[in-house]
Amino acid sequence: MQLRKMMLMLTALGAMSGFMAGCGDDGNGGPASCTSNDECDTETEICHPTANVCVQTCDAAADCPDTAKVCATLGGTGPDAATKICQCSTNELCNGDSETADLVCSDLDNVCVTKCTADADCGEGRACDEASGQCEEEDTTGDTCTGEGLSTCSYGQICTSGACAAPPAPTCQNYTQFPNKSDLGTTGPIIYKTEFVSATTDTNFCGTSAPKRLRIRVSAYSNTPFPQTSAELSSFFYVRTNGTSQNASISSSSGNYNVTGTNRDQAEIIVNLCVDASSTTNSAGFFFRNGNFVCHQSNYQ
Repeated sequence: MQLRKMMLMLTALGAMSGFMAGCGDDGNGGPASCTSNDECDTETEICHPTANVCVQTCDAAADCPDTAKVCATLGGTGPDAATKICQCSTNELCNGDSETADLVCSDLDNVCVTKCTADADCGEGRACDEASGQCEEEDTTGDTCTGEGLSTCSYGQICTSGACAAPPAPTCQNYTQFPNKSDLGTTGPIIYKTEFVSATTDTNFCGTSAPKRLRIRVSAYSNTPFPQTSAELSSFFYVRTNGTSQNASISSSSGNYNVTGTNRDQAEIIVNLCVDASSTTNSAGFFFRNGNFVCHQSNYQ
């Protein structure tokens, strides 16, 4: 740890040329490319899994150079997902005093990388915007896919009837009345399916004022691992028809929260809603923070 702190201090002072832009140096002022952590300084760096450059690890912003001053979790679904790395905020800071300005702060990865000039400079599923030098998500809209969820589509899209497409645009009252649309996006967990499960009178769970218990299954994928238990799922919300939202109610009993996938990237969640005894229809909205908004209409006896 002492060695790491000393190297970080030297970096901040500019005494070592091996840590430019929060990354390793390939000898000409750009970040060092890599395919595994073994190619980076094992004391202070890891290989970014999608930017494919060595990035500096950190415990706090003070550990980072001026070129990449934000210390934040890497994220994603790989083994280093919880590791904190130095992340950039602007192209200008990435380039520092350089007159060539051949680095950009990646819009996708938040690390300093060399400007791309062709699609071949970007990773799988990405394309080069030659005007900005940024590698962007490749648009797979309309491409053939199989199954459900992400499949082979771009993140934020879903596989629908064998083709990649954006999730259906929400039109229900729950969405139109929802005031916090800035909480939505395409980078958080993406809901790709909702299904009505059951409607039963359950005063033990719901009480007597709204005794009918609706159970709705919500399926989603994520680029960060879903938590081990539903109690840890703090960013999943139910929205009423008046636009107000609350954390979705999930029973802790077995079968109500199922997470699968090598990186815990798929979830099936049973949401519980309590409604009037005479109710035969219900409109609900669901979303994860920074994810899409989904409307669900239930009809029952």
